[in-house]
Formats: sequence, C-alpha cells, structure tokens
Amino acid sequence: MTGVTIYHNPACGTSRNTLALIRNSGVEPEIVEYLKTPPSRDRLADLIRRMGVPVRSVLREKGTPYAELGLDDASLSDDRLLDAMIAHPILINRPIVETPLGVRLCRPSEAVLDILPDPQRGAFAKEDGERVVDEQGRRIA
Repeated sequence: MTGVTIYHNPACGTSRNTLALIRNSGVEPEIVEYLKTPPSRDRLADLIRRMGVPVRSVLREKGTPYAELGLDDASLSDDRLLDAMIAHPILINRPIVETPLGVRLCRPSEAVLDILPDPQRGAFAKEDGERVVDEQGRRIA
C-alpha cells in the first residue's frame, strides 16, 4: 500500500476534521464512505488487528443499534462483534485511517498526525475553531 485511505462518514465532524488534516499534508486520500461501501469482514478484521486494539474498542455506541443488539454483553466473542459491525456498518467507529505508517482510529482527529507520512503544510484549526497545527505545520500540544 502506498497511499492513504480514510474510512469516512461525511456527517461526522471528527471524520471531516481528520480528512482535512490529511489534505493539509498535501495528500488526497482514497475516501471510503463506509456506510455506503462497508469493508468486507476480513478487511475490517485486518484493520482492527493492525491497529492493535480490541475489536470492542472499534464499536460505536452513540446513534447506533448497539443497545438493542445487546452488544454491551461482555461475553460476546470478537466474531460476534465483527458480524454485528458488518450487518450494521453504523456500529463501526470512525474515522479509521490507513497509511504506510499504520492504521488508527482517529478519535480525536489529530491522532492522524502520528501516522501521516508527510508533514502538515500550514496552520490548521478544527471546525469548532480549535487550533491543532501552527503556521509552521507543527502540532500544537
């Protein structure tokens, strides 16, 4: 893989901010609107494995059928959780970004800075006005 891919929901502010940070590095990523074009089960499992996090940590609760499906049951297997995410892609937390430097669930959006191959090209502020990158392209702590 040579490029950057974002599993994106354009209705999500965090996802929009992450996409803007990627573009601020001079990269036009492959954008996968995962609600319209969900990843395959194998692809999702691979992304989660490469993130090095538990499957459960990628589950989204807010605004999803999480509770109705009983996904808060700690005894559910990873396979069952993956099946639920594939059946209901809204359960996949976002945005997930894949670059040559790794895969990350970018919450908060500035987490993407750790895996972008190219530096920021200038100042960046989130939609809410929070400054994340200064004029020299450096991350603001």
